[in-house]
Amino acid sequence: MKTTFRIEGMDCPSCAQKIQDRLRGLDGIEEAVGNPISRRLRVHHDPGVEPARIREEIERLGYGAVERGAAPPDRAADRPGAWREPAAIRTWASVGLFAVGLLTRWWIPGPTLLEGPIASLRAADLWFVASALIGGWNFFPKGLRAARALSLDMNFLMTVAILGAIAVGEYLEAGAIAFLFAIAERLENYSVDRARRSIEALMDRKPDTATVVREGRETTVPADEIEEGEVVVVRPGERIPADGTVLDGASAVDQAPITGESVPVEKAVGDEVYAGTVNGEGWLRVRVDHPIDDSTFARIVRLIEEAESTRAPIERFVERFARWYTPAVTAAAILVVAVPPALFGAAFVPWFVRGLTLLVIACPCALVISTPVAVVSGITAAAKNGVLIKGGAHLERMGEVEVIAFDKTGTLTAGRFEVTDVVPLDGTTEEEVLALASAVEARSEHPIAKAIVHAAGSREAGRRVEAFESVRGRGVRAAVDGRAIAVGRPELFEVPATGNGALERLRSEGKTALLVGPPDAPVGVIAVADRERPEAARAIARLKRAGVDRVVMLTGDHRETAGAVAAALGVDEVEAELLPAEKLERIEALKARYGAVAMVGDGVNDGPALAAADVGIAMGAAGSDVALETADVALLGDDLDRLAYLYRLSHAGRGVIRQNVAASILVKLALATGVPLGWVSLIVAVVVGDMGTSLAVTGNALRLARLEP
Repeated sequence: MKTTFRIEGMDCPSCAQKIQDRLRGLDGIEEAVGNPISRRLRVHHDPGVEPARIREEIERLGYGAVERGAAPPDRAADRPGAWREPAAIRTWASVGLFAVGLLTRWWIPGPTLLEGPIASLRAADLWFVASALIGGWNFFPKGLRAARALSLDMNFLMTVAILGAIAVGEYLEAGAIAFLFAIAERLENYSVDRARRSIEALMDRKPDTATVVREGRETTVPADEIEEGEVVVVRPGERIPADGTVLDGASAVDQAPITGESVPVEKAVGDEVYAGTVNGEGWLRVRVDHPIDDSTFARIVRLIEEAESTRAPIERFVERFARWYTPAVTAAAILVVAVPPALFGAAFVPWFVRGLTLLVIACPCALVISTPVAVVSGITAAAKNGVLIKGGAHLERMGEVEVIAFDKTGTLTAGRFEVTDVVPLDGTTEEEVLALASAVEARSEHPIAKAIVHAAGSREAGRRVEAFESVRGRGVRAAVDGRAIAVGRPELFEVPATGNGALERLRSEGKTALLVGPPDAPVGVIAVADRERPEAARAIARLKRAGVDRVVMLTGDHRETAGAVAAALGVDEVEAELLPAEKLERIEALKARYGAVAMVGDGVNDGPALAAADVGIAMGAAGSDVALETADVALLGDDLDRLAYLYRLSHAGRGVIRQNVAASILVKLALATGVPLGWVSLIVAVVVGDMGTSLAVTGNALRLARLEP
């Protein structure tokens, strides 16, 4: 079973890692995944493990744990913020005391109060000691708990460094470590808060109230209380409270909160609307199809929350590196303290200070925060622009894609078919061909079937249809008035009919041509056409300019039809007449030939190919359960232009992540190398190795939020 907790005080990846490691070592715990951005911890455990026991283990580490649902959601907007909470007040007090200490040392150092065997304590030094103790109180309680748990976490390392510096008379350094590291922690919390608030800003688009029609009267109720089938009234400027269908009225609706579309979309009777979108100047009556908790908006929010916990491959590398790095540098610190004085008769205090400096450098905070902040920044920026990326792994992988494969129907084309030609054979009339085809296709939900039924009108009325069968990738067949009738590709028929050249001629014009009639003697050909999306050619050109090496079309349509569309759009390679299973095989072949491949489709018929691709991208996913659940990336609006933005964002995100990780590791290793040589002081270790690096990687990560379509 799975239990989700809200963890108070889990503000950094190191905190989450410590809790995860503790719980994973317990019997009955299968997995524990913590997310400092949302402060949530998901624990998969045996039914025999009580949530209360898990909570006790978390609290032993010094964190508060509340089972999700037992308390109101923890919101960044409801808390004082990284610079105003109690830990921040202690930090500012530490800074003030340190400044007073500097002024006192320069102007009135005062008498010596205590002469110890290692160092003396002057009156001015009391200010530094007070600064160290007050600033260090941000770390001491958790550091002591970490010591009891034998955990080399940041709080333990800082506790040892601060108290050790005081013990050997390095009072100024002790105060500097305390307040500088506290400021670094504030910066880290601030960056996490920024990411947390950006996610909450998406959630704030959820409407609070709704005007519902009950017993003929309009009543204002909380949006959570409206039910499926009820009718709500949406006035100008109000948020639509639930997914539904317009029953009355017309208006332009701002769908940017869901699809990222910059221009309002006109809505009229029969059109679908989404919860969280904003009504324009019109008045609407809407039938509720999905209540707010089951709306497209709610599903998107849930997927974004899950995406936060989906780690990119490089995050797993950082985690493994930190597990090795911190103990290794800590061991080096012990050797630096012990070996020179013991074996070479060196002075103890200078080498002890160098050991403390290595302990400061051993803290991996800047390293472990370098990736999650970039991932969350990229995912939330994409969501605001109508692109749902379901995890850091997909953000990173999209940046490696060399080839993008497209489905044709409904992806590169609009998916709205019209009958353009009816060619009778062997003396049959156009009306009879349409009537037979419509009688069979009336049982199908395919877009082509709907176009044929619409064109036929009521010509098939009164016909008896039995034994309907859909042959995947080929067409449909049934018994019409006792006679076997098929509608579809030539492979569905028993004779190699070509329709007197009509099939080839219509396909060469970019149309989809279907044979109609008994399997052994087709009586006609019907051609339907699907218009190319107006932005398709532009989107493909932009992708190529952005760096995509090759664009491929994978379609079940006939080769001539697909070729005509591909030539018009600038597609490099066409694979036509493919069954769904064959699309999957082509994706595997493209991966073997070119490397990372993305597949763009509708998320339903293209499910196997989307799953096989390195990155599956669903088009027009707003309102589609299948697309939202199966694809790695969902373009919430029906807009191919978002693909170039996704590709640029992924490349930028991948670059930022690697820059952050490389900078964090190189700075730490360079400082660690310089400590035994006496080139790096305690203050430099904190200012450069932690505070400076944390600030640099955070600022670099937040650049992703400024990238726009």
